[in-house]
Amino acid sequence: MNIKKIALWISIMLAIVLFGTIGYMIILDINLISALYMTIITVSTVGYKEVVELDTLGKWYTIILIIVSIGMVGYLLKVVFDFFSQGDIRSVWRRNKMDKQIGQLENHYIICGAGDTGINVVNQFKRRNVPFVVIEKDEETTKELDEEDVLYLLGDATKEEILQKAGVEKAKGLISTLASDAENVFIVLTTRQLNPDVYIISRFHDQSTQKKLMSAGANRLVSPDEIGGKKMAQLMISPHVQFFVDNIIDAKNMSINMEEVIIQKNSELVGKTLRQADISNNIGLIVLAIRREEDKIIFNPKANEKMSVDDRLIVVGSDEQIAQLSEIALERQ
Repeated sequence: MNIKKIALWISIMLAIVLFGTIGYMIILDINLISALYMTIITVSTVGYKEVVELDTLGKWYTIILIIVSIGMVGYLLKVVFDFFSQGDIRSVWRRNKMDKQIGQLENHYIICGAGDTGINVVNQFKRRNVPFVVIEKDEETTKELDEEDVLYLLGDATKEEILQKAGVEKAKGLISTLASDAENVFIVLTTRQLNPDVYIISRFHDQSTQKKLMSAGANRLVSPDEIGGKKMAQLMISPHVQFFVDNIIDAKNMSINMEEVIIQKNSELVGKTLRQADISNNIGLIVLAIRREEDKIIFNPKANEKMSVDDRLIVVGSDEQIAQLSEIALERQ
């Protein structure tokens, strides 16, 4: 039950008391305290003795006040009873606090669905400590998210109002992980209409859905079946390589990470070669690749490779080392 609803009905009751008090002061020509007393015993239907004898107008006024107020009082009591009968006031308080936190999010990520795929995205985002909110329509699943202290909205991610409540207009990216390709297409289409600049990644199962998702506005598509198949083949052919890659991504047994760092305008790295920047020795990072433009990737770049604005360095190292490089890559005034 929404606390705002209780506050609204209390405000209405106070307005009725004020209206009744002023009316008795005018009709019966009595002072404020006596008029307030008359109003309270009338609204509450207690029925104590009137302070003055009621004339015909006073009686009609009292009848109207009783009719108006008795329904209001009854409904207010029901609202209050429903609120306290929920049995967990803390959860109500937490829900209101969570809604406020979600409303304050900016440049964040939205995860649609917390199923088998979505929960893994949640775990990765939590590990990376990035701001995000989950939209999930299964109440049992949201209870698990609540226990993990994850921001979430209980609702259907295909609904425009739910996406707006999740702050899609201010979001940096959205991941749609629903099991239904049709629902993923609808989410992508709606999201792209609400925010033309947001980066969208969608899950898909049927190969025929890929074109629809791209036409709807998805930036990238992921097939869990395809990824699972590739990983199983890699585990069979080169198990130790896959073990290394898994540990870079999950960081369960190793304190390293793989990340991209964008070189911004006027950064001290602009125009320098990798040899001149000496990132490996100065910071301790390994530069695996440089992504230049949309589809050009330079793997294992040579030492004389010159860095440019908007280059994305794919590096491996600790979180502290990556943060240090990101600071160097920032735009300088």
